[in-house]
Amino acid sequence: MADLIAFYSRRGQNYFDGEIKEVKKGNTEIVAEKLQEMTGAEVFQIKQLVEYSDNYKICAEEAERDFNNNARPELDEYLQEPEKYDTIYLAYPNYCNTMPMVVFTFLEEYGFEGKTIKPICTNGGSGLGTSVRDIKKLCPNSTVTKGLSIDSSEIEKAEDLLKEWLEK
Repeated sequence: MADLIAFYSRRGQNYFDGEIKEVKKGNTEIVAEKLQEMTGAEVFQIKQLVEYSDNYKICAEEAERDFNNNARPELDEYLQEPEKYDTIYLAYPNYCNTMPMVVFTFLEEYGFEGKTIKPICTNGGSGLGTSVRDIKKLCPNSTVTKGLSIDSSEIEKAEDLLKEWLEK
């Protein structure tokens, strides 16, 4: 059995410490890369078929609309052989106090019955929100561990936070 890092991340304009900045790589992607270096797990990027705008304000409106409509954006690509993974590190940013709706789509698509899901949420100070509870609801036959919250101001020390979390 293998481990998988499934992550959703956003490039373009992002919000950091009160400012909107343009980034070529989102915080969650940076965290996923560090985690992959530490664990050797396979990596799968969760992407929606119709991506949100690169403009931060428009993206926030689109994400909120999807959240309010309980939408399930279609996946751009599907995970091959999900049965071969026993542990899924699930990394995502906090959108609307939970996960992006495409992560809901991903979890509902696979269910991960009998698997262990380890949540990692990047955020601008809002923590894990309701995401761990939502994962447990979406994957009732999985073991969902305590999640790790990584604030955007802590991305540079994400490796230390990941190491500490992995050791628990």
